[in-house]
Amino acid sequence: MKRCFSIIIYIAFNFAGLSFLFAQTDTSTSNAPIIKSVKYEGLIYISPTIAHEISQIKIGEKLDREQVDESIMNFYKQGYFEDIWVSEDNGVLTYHFTEKPSIAKIEVNGYGSGADAETLSKEIGIKKGDTYDEVKIQKVKQKIISILEAKGYYDTIVETQTEPVGEKAIKLIINVNQGEEIIIKQADYKGAQSLSPSQIETVTINREAEFLGWLWGFNNGKLHVNELENDSRRIKDYYMRKGFLDAQVNTPLLEADFDNYQAKLSYNIEEGEIYYVGGVDIELDNPVIETTILMESLILAPAKRFNIESVRKDIEHIREIIGDLGYAFVRVDPQLDTNKERSEVFITYKISTGNKVYINDVLISGNTRTLDRVIRREITFSPGELYQASKLKVSRNSLTQLGFFDNIEIEEKRVGENSLDILVKVSETFTGELLFGLGYGAYDGLIGNLSAKERNAFGSGITFGVYADKSKKEGSYRLNIYNPRVLDSRYSLSSDIYKRDYITYDYTENSAGIALTAGRRFFDYVHATLGYAYIKTELTDFSGNLAELYQPYFLQGFYTKSSIIPGLNFDSTDDYYFPRSGISASSFIEFAGIGGDEDFIKYFGRFVWYNNLDDFDDVDIIFRIKGRAGFIDESGYLPINEKFYLGGSGALRGYRSNSVTPLGTNGVRIGGKYMALGSVETSFGLFEAVRMRFMVFFDYGIIGQNSFSEIQRSSVGAGIEWVSPLGPLSFVFPFALNLQPGDKRETFEFNMGTRF
Repeated sequence: MKRCFSIIIYIAFNFAGLSFLFAQTDTSTSNAPIIKSVKYEGLIYISPTIAHEISQIKIGEKLDREQVDESIMNFYKQGYFEDIWVSEDNGVLTYHFTEKPSIAKIEVNGYGSGADAETLSKEIGIKKGDTYDEVKIQKVKQKIISILEAKGYYDTIVETQTEPVGEKAIKLIINVNQGEEIIIKQADYKGAQSLSPSQIETVTINREAEFLGWLWGFNNGKLHVNELENDSRRIKDYYMRKGFLDAQVNTPLLEADFDNYQAKLSYNIEEGEIYYVGGVDIELDNPVIETTILMESLILAPAKRFNIESVRKDIEHIREIIGDLGYAFVRVDPQLDTNKERSEVFITYKISTGNKVYINDVLISGNTRTLDRVIRREITFSPGELYQASKLKVSRNSLTQLGFFDNIEIEEKRVGENSLDILVKVSETFTGELLFGLGYGAYDGLIGNLSAKERNAFGSGITFGVYADKSKKEGSYRLNIYNPRVLDSRYSLSSDIYKRDYITYDYTENSAGIALTAGRRFFDYVHATLGYAYIKTELTDFSGNLAELYQPYFLQGFYTKSSIIPGLNFDSTDDYYFPRSGISASSFIEFAGIGGDEDFIKYFGRFVWYNNLDDFDDVDIIFRIKGRAGFIDESGYLPINEKFYLGGSGALRGYRSNSVTPLGTNGVRIGGKYMALGSVETSFGLFEAVRMRFMVFFDYGIIGQNSFSEIQRSSVGAGIEWVSPLGPLSFVFPFALNLQPGDKRETFEFNMGTRF
């Protein structure tokens, strides 16, 4: 006896339900056949064993139509099948499957460059090897439309088509007809009196289009609908940073004209009054520390204008201080009591310390290339030790300074009443670099530098680099290998091979050498080094009879230097290119005369202090004090190229490079054995949305052959600092204050790729 079950499937696209109907046949339990075996035909994606687990049909039992219905529904839920039907012949139940085709290739047209299209295919939730499903394709279309709307494109049309590329395989073609950009031509901030529209728009995503909106750094006015509600919150937060504690900002009214794709935004703002701090108090539920110590760390104090960002910073300061005592789960709840009549706010920080907490484990994730040990050695936590909040910041800074990751998250996961895990999640970035920089000086002309390096070779943290600097007066080349953690210890090792050719005002210097430096990290920011250098140098092309006049600073032919160089470095800055706070300092002593021709001892040190004045006066000002000084103790032969010279970018602006120096017989430049240089700089933020700043400075330098004060020069100036897409740029216009006869003046300097 042979029975065939025809199954009709009704699928409502609103997912109201599914129904399966058998053809009219005798299905009474008494006449149902006994199942002798079950077969599955047409399977590719799943095995018969898995299919049998899904169907739940048992051999030896009578055929049950409802059970077959349920098994078919379970198969459809897998998402692999276009059609399923079941036949029965003498107790043999056979499932027939028509599987959906697989996507062998995805082609995206009309969506940017090839790289953009590849990024899109990752974002839309479909990839090669997936089964083709119409419901999934509809979701893909909506996802693309949502992505483009988030980027400011509206009325986008997405169409798909397929092409067979083999049996049960297709090519999915996604054609994107990218919509139009809606441009905000007008933004009204009704009720805004104390803050100007330009100030408000520094914190919003949606802004009125500017005249030069097509230039990088200027606003193009693109509408981002999904950010409108967040913009209201940003504006309110900005007002609260300016002291307007009662400020109210509604979600803006958007008027869009889809004929010309232009829009108008209208905000209603109630500013209220500016509040000042009437008093600050701290309430501790557990006296683990004197409240006076906590009060000293606070930014907000009585009589200061209220700033919600300062409140957040004060909370973090309190959490860190108490967290360093082992209280990881400390809670700081700020209570704000306002006196509207006097426009004062009284702040009370209520602190619940909880119990002391110990580290259970440190777990690392997200690294696919960098070895675990390279990350773990930068983490200052160890399992079993008492929790310290400041170690989170130190660990994050150490990982950031590696430059291996574009995102670092360090989280705390509570695993017990007195224990937690440290979860370190990283997202790796490219560590191979091809960088270039540009500068300009009146003497050196256009100065270019190029470097190619891999900062994380084989995921080991070892750096290999090749560096070149070239101008019309200088060519410098260096090969470097640097291991910051030899055998995962706190010891470092660096080797260099380099060559330099430099045309000075009066002669040409040609040198080549090697250097080997070992170091050790102490504490969190201190690094000590001990190096050895061997350099071979020749001075040639002296003008006229200057070779005789430079005696005793000139040797005929090649001469060598063999030196040992101990050094000490300290760096607590918060950013490499654009520090806003911290100290960077270094010093070394070079003992030349360990063999070779040169014989001297050189002492040198540099110091930079950065301070962001936001915390003190609610303005975007960075204050810098820079200094460097050196002294040479001449024990034997001291060539002129080893002595100190001032002038040029970073070494007394306003004077030509290396032009400020003691003079010998007939006015020849012989360099100084004593040198000191100090700079005071103030950097003002021009635009909060663009990392561009205005800078003014004062430089003062002294240099001499027998004392520090033989030659004194100073300068002032101004410039623009910009962290551009190409890297940091600076345009400096210096003015020499006390030019003397023979001094060479510099009126413009341009640098790229250097630290501010």
